[in-house]
Amino acid sequence: MDRHEIKCINKSDRKNLHERIENIGGLNPNGTRWRISQERAIQGIESGKWAFYVKNPDNIIVDVIISNHNGNKYLKTKNDSLESNNLLSLPECP
Repeated sequence: MDRHEIKCINKSDRKNLHERIENIGGLNPNGTRWRISQERAIQGIESGKWAFYVKNPDNIIVDVIISNHNGNKYLKTKNDSLESNNLLSLPECP
């Protein structure tokens, strides 16, 4: 399983958490950028191909997991609460 740090996201204008993230992205070891859809990231996690994480403001690694709301899968971090969302607070991907 490849493990990747998410450094940016692309959000939609939707208000629902499970519909807000369209893409996630980061940097490859060679410095090039990668970006994939949330749907593809979920498929990769479920298949065991990929694992993702973010670093919170204190530089602590937090795993990204799949959550489900009314049958809709979406990405979030393990320690997200209603007040804070480590993924949604990331900058927009270029």
